[in-house]
Amino acid sequence: MSPRAPFKAYDVRGVVGKDLTEPVMERIGAAFAAIVAKGGPVVVGRDARASSPAFAAALARGLQAGGSDVLDIGLCGTEEVYFATDHLGAAGGIMVTASHNPPGDNGLKMVRSGARPLDRDSGLAEIEEMVLGPDPAPRAARPGELEPRDIRGAYVEKLLGFTHPEKLAPLHILVNAGNGAAGPTFDALAEGLQAAGAPLRFTRYLFTPDPTFPNGVPNPILPENHAQTADALRAAGADFGVAWDGDFDRCFFFDHTGAFIDGAYIVGLLAAAVLRETPGETVVYDPRVVLNTLDIIGAAGGRGVQAKTGHSFMKSVMRAESAAYGGEMSAHHYFRDFMFCDSGMIPVLKVAELLSAQQVPLAELVAARARAFPVSGERNFSPADPDAAIARVEARFAPEAEARDDSDGMSLRFATWRFNLRRSNTENLVRLNVESIADAPLVKAKVAEIATLLA
Repeated sequence: MSPRAPFKAYDVRGVVGKDLTEPVMERIGAAFAAIVAKGGPVVVGRDARASSPAFAAALARGLQAGGSDVLDIGLCGTEEVYFATDHLGAAGGIMVTASHNPPGDNGLKMVRSGARPLDRDSGLAEIEEMVLGPDPAPRAARPGELEPRDIRGAYVEKLLGFTHPEKLAPLHILVNAGNGAAGPTFDALAEGLQAAGAPLRFTRYLFTPDPTFPNGVPNPILPENHAQTADALRAAGADFGVAWDGDFDRCFFFDHTGAFIDGAYIVGLLAAAVLRETPGETVVYDPRVVLNTLDIIGAAGGRGVQAKTGHSFMKSVMRAESAAYGGEMSAHHYFRDFMFCDSGMIPVLKVAELLSAQQVPLAELVAARARAFPVSGERNFSPADPDAAIARVEARFAPEAEARDDSDGMSLRFATWRFNLRRSNTENLVRLNVESIADAPLVKAKVAEIATLLA
């Protein structure tokens, strides 16, 4: 294992057989039991990757050696681990997943009791030190037990509380699980919706979990992957489409024409949906694209609070503010009544409910917002010297800016447009987002100008 390679800011991610092996997973489990769970019960779930069953078993052995009972919920999504950790009163939860990474990767997403995030300041750094150090975690006098648990029925009941089945219109929705973990879970949700009288109809696509990912690793945010869902949606004649990533903590939307909807507009739609039900609530947003979201929050009488990009930061601010909803343009959507955690299933229900109430196509709703606040979409750059490239952009634009925010990268605001430029937390990239007030040509021109400076 290369030193520190798999330990990131708030999760574990690496190459199977190089960074991550069964002995490493066992050590991580033992360390988690000692440092986070302190011998209390721990929920363990896994995604559909080929290495995930063996890694989950190794993790369980380590947890048991540390004295923790393992509550094994099997193949699931990350949000089901969040739910089970809170629902079962566990001391922590661990999901074996690499989400949308290549098939040869795997990793862990970990939470503390109550599904509170685990990061370097709340135990991850100590786990890393124990795992990479010369001494193993202490063994408990009484090993823990392995207990299979089925929480899906309770999880579906929780999700159904986020909608009003009797208010839903007879919408036809294309759902693409990408051969990841979403298929079995959504089947259970669809069954619950039907039993509750919801008149929704679903066309399923790539719903069988397959560790070989024969249709590519599910990462619907990539432009080259959009056609997969768009073609299936048009063939089905659906009202809109949804595609999930491998562990379905993110969901991506397509309108009836097959057009991919930028995540910034989904944040606005979900904020509107939440504020329709609970006026005056707080909504948390990330700083990359904000104009549309702030306009919707203001019009609905809500209160907007900004947080740094990343689930640990978003959840922390949401808890501090008791925010009803939080959204990132990267398709992470957080809900207070879901342990302040992100869900890839709840947004499907909320968007269906919003369309049912407004009785207009998703394409029409988004088009109106896109005309009012056009965005560039996130553009990635790989300059040879990222700091020097960012400095060039700063020198050109900062003197003219009306407002500046450096809480997460560099955000500069002007009279009719705005941009955010930031280093990636996980890759050697510089990410750019540009937005304007009703001026799409200006967005295009500013992207070109900034791209030249970054090059």
